[in-house]
Amino acid sequence: MAVRLPAPRRRRQLLDVALDVFSTKGFHQASMDDVAEAAGVTKPVLYQHFGSKRELYLEILRGVGNDLMDAVVEATSTAAGPHAQVEAGFEAYFSFVASHASAFRLLFGGGRQDEEFAAVALGVEKAMADAVARLITADLDDEHRLLLAHAVVGLAEGTSRHWVAQDLDLDPGRLAARVAELAWGGLRGVRPR
Repeated sequence: MAVRLPAPRRRRQLLDVALDVFSTKGFHQASMDDVAEAAGVTKPVLYQHFGSKRELYLEILRGVGNDLMDAVVEATSTAAGPHAQVEAGFEAYFSFVASHASAFRLLFGGGRQDEEFAAVALGVEKAMADAVARLITADLDDEHRLLLAHAVVGLAEGTSRHWVAQDLDLDPGRLAARVAELAWGGLRGVRPR
């Protein structure tokens, strides 16, 4: 019998368990029965919190995206100066990936074939690029600043995809320092045209 938890705590527990189930089995192979069993609840309890498997999965994706975004924004907002912001942003991103590889895989992995799932990942990329664009101090128009911000976000995401896919044993801080130097060197070389 499941321990009776207050609704917000139960919902959080179900989201955490569902993330594990979906990251192991994938969206299509995982069932609501699998999630309920792993959470130690009945399927009706699961449906009290989430109307469908798709609704549950989308909430997980949005939560992962928000958590990643919050980590990067917090790190860059407390960094002293532009170079420190670049490194802090990459370190927060890579630390998140190191601690939440399965969540990163769900957000930026195989669900891209589904339009609704892909829209969540694209929304995270856009929000991240908007935040990065505000940090770019090069003398550029807003459109070009945003374009460069998308390149920086793509650098973090692409590096992380390779890292997770290859299951590499990397130190997030060391990786962040290297990638930050690459990005910083590139951003410092940007000239208005």
